[in-house]
Amino acid sequence: MKKILITNDDGFDSVGIRKLIEAVEDLGEIYVVAPALHKSACGHSLTILKPLFKQSIDDDFYKIDDGTPTDCVYLALNDIFENVKPDLVLSGINEGANLGDDITYSGTAGAVMEAVLQGISGIAFSQVLKPYHKNDDSVDWEQTKKYVRAITQKVLKNDPFKDERKFLNVNIPNDEIKGIKVTKLGYKIYSNEAFRHQDPRGREYFWIGLPALEFEYEENSDLGAISDGFVSITPIKMDMTDYGEIPYIKEWLRGKNES
Repeated sequence: MKKILITNDDGFDSVGIRKLIEAVEDLGEIYVVAPALHKSACGHSLTILKPLFKQSIDDDFYKIDDGTPTDCVYLALNDIFENVKPDLVLSGINEGANLGDDITYSGTAGAVMEAVLQGISGIAFSQVLKPYHKNDDSVDWEQTKKYVRAITQKVLKNDPFKDERKFLNVNIPNDEIKGIKVTKLGYKIYSNEAFRHQDPRGREYFWIGLPALEFEYEENSDLGAISDGFVSITPIKMDMTDYGEIPYIKEWLRGKNES
């Protein structure tokens, strides 16, 4: 049987991880290693300055105290899968979108980045909520699970990125779904919100806010697909080199393209 490792960045007890397990539990041997705490927006961060403690929740289900999603994948491969790597790492289902440049912040995406660096295929699943920045009880989880299962099953049967440092970033709209689109990362318009407060002792502190979902519409982008009611599947590669700019930078260093 295929071995599937599941993690997330919303914590081991989130609704999304439970729905992900339900969606794929009959597709292989399921192992879950997830953060004990909510670790949203931790990106591809690895904990190296303090020890990490693993606690068993159930058979093949563990939480890592104060661990990141990347920690969870890293430790699972070192501990649970000492001799045989899993066939696939699934991260999510994140309760909220991971669209456009948000994947650079995303702990959901960070987990599968670690997987592909270790030579394992990965899929990051995210559920768009209404409104964008708040939890919503109206998610049709059965509809979401159907698409999560279908995409996972397809990858298990025919992995498009075998032995490549690439993964799939999947976002699922919170509407009646019209189908699936293969997309590029969209262009999100970012704001800068930090709220200044004082604690009871008069000490100043800040709370970073969550911006609204504002973007430039492009039909072939993940943001455009979600706004049009389609599941977005975006292939992501770890190599962020801009190869087209290499000749320009070489000339720039020689001073040949100075104005």
